[in-house]
Amino acid sequence: MNASFVALHALPWAPREEGAALCLDDARTLDFGAFKRRMAAYVSWLELQAGQRIALCLDDPFEFACALFAALACGKEPIVPSTSTPAYLAMLGPCYDVLLTAAELPVVDACVEAQMYGRGIDPNAPLTLYTSGSSGAPKPVRKSLAQFDAEVRTLEMQWGAMLGQAPMLASVPHRHIYGLLFRVFWPLAAGRAFDRASCAEPLQLQARLERVGRAAVVSSPSHLDRWLALPGFDDLSPVPCVFFSSGGPLGEETANVYAARFGAAPVEIYGSTETGGIAWRRRDLSDAWQAVPRAELKSDADGALVVRSPHLGHDGWHRTDDAVSFDEDGRFRLKGRLDRVVKLDGKRVSLPEIEAHLARHPYVSQAASIVLPGVARERLGVLAALTPEGGAALLESGRVALAKALRAHLGEYVDAVVLPRRWRFCAALPFDARGKLPAAAVAAAFDARPQGMEVLAQYAHEGVLHYELRVPETLVHFAGHFPGLPILPGVVQIDWAVHLGAEHWPEVRSMRAVERLKFMAPVPPGAILHLTLAHDEARRKMRFAFRLGQRDSASGVIAYQGAA
Repeated sequence: MNASFVALHALPWAPREEGAALCLDDARTLDFGAFKRRMAAYVSWLELQAGQRIALCLDDPFEFACALFAALACGKEPIVPSTSTPAYLAMLGPCYDVLLTAAELPVVDACVEAQMYGRGIDPNAPLTLYTSGSSGAPKPVRKSLAQFDAEVRTLEMQWGAMLGQAPMLASVPHRHIYGLLFRVFWPLAAGRAFDRASCAEPLQLQARLERVGRAAVVSSPSHLDRWLALPGFDDLSPVPCVFFSSGGPLGEETANVYAARFGAAPVEIYGSTETGGIAWRRRDLSDAWQAVPRAELKSDADGALVVRSPHLGHDGWHRTDDAVSFDEDGRFRLKGRLDRVVKLDGKRVSLPEIEAHLARHPYVSQAASIVLPGVARERLGVLAALTPEGGAALLESGRVALAKALRAHLGEYVDAVVLPRRWRFCAALPFDARGKLPAAAVAAAFDARPQGMEVLAQYAHEGVLHYELRVPETLVHFAGHFPGLPILPGVVQIDWAVHLGAEHWPEVRSMRAVERLKFMAPVPPGAILHLTLAHDEARRKMRFAFRLGQRDSASGVIAYQGAA
């Protein structure tokens, strides 16, 4: 074990040099002394608060760490919401007493000795995180500091020697268990520095590597996959000593690219908020998962993975919802979620199996399947992210032909009665910041947008965005426009173009004029519209064009703020 490693509950009083690097910033390095002074300031502020449950809504990982340990030192319970959006916090309202945001940051450092004298942190102090529940409502997971301490010891046992003193760079948020452990708790306990900035793109990562040198990178499958096509990926230097990935499986092709470019595939971590880390793998070595140190694994009679480890906070076995198969070496392969095996028309259907079969088709990079309610019975829906070949097929032959081809491919593996009836096509699946794919986000792809249209397909090709939209017959805009002959108002079409364009080019929202506007054909209820959007950044304009079948329906140019 690293000689400088300290237990999390003892961190504020650790015998470390005041000048030991703790957090890397653009302008300066924040040391251990700065951490203790800032924590003391939070203690001073928290002592004035009557409530015990402190919701920490701080996007700055340094401020977050200082506030979290201050709350623990005050005997209060940190509550860690996964996001700071007003609606989300309103849902959590009854779950916390005090909301700490950037607006309440203490502005004056307090005397460390005065604020911390006689204090201590309970090794079993509670800490509550929130994750997405199956219903879409936030799900609380209450853990103890001792569980986190056990897990960072496991991480140090497994990878500490490889990291040495390498600082931790990250693209994942610190308010979920993976980011909290790898980005904050582990480096704090081991005496390594963590980066204050987030690296969303390779060019940002390169800038940080140039400043800090050899480093470890904490990321997610969605980021690692997206980085392959972005500028700066092939030029990352110095090469990170390791890429960590969690939140879902990393694609084999992506893993192979990293192995070829950097000498090793990313280290994937498998686990959950409830269980902590369970197993790991490197796909260039094996596609099988092996247990992390001190974790015991077995399977139930139905194939469910069962785990026992110090990360659980109890000595019993914990059953997961993942089906696995073990090999002769005690490693396992995931076979899909047991809670994602459903019955349709009396047939058992494995949703992960449907997704895996679709991903074998050259048109599909990833797929997400979901059971959708129907008038008479439930139906299977698929949201498919297309490869460049799939995007070309969509543009050339259309959505219906593409869905037919994928149904035919899937029909080679499953019974016709369970084939998906509803399809949505996109360029990328809606992974969240943790690299997770929320079921609610997949389901939302089959609902009408708040603006009223249904987005059936979307794809970008040579800088042009292509959409296929359905105009719902029940759209409120048809009321009174016109009696006996409902027609979609032109202003609604303009609004749709602006909203969809702004998802890719946010500046379009500052629209100041519509130029060369034409309406050539009326749009009735139930129509399928094809929309193209082209952006001229230099002139600060966006061109839109609607087609209804083979006819042009409407077109124009959106000029937004700053246009000449």
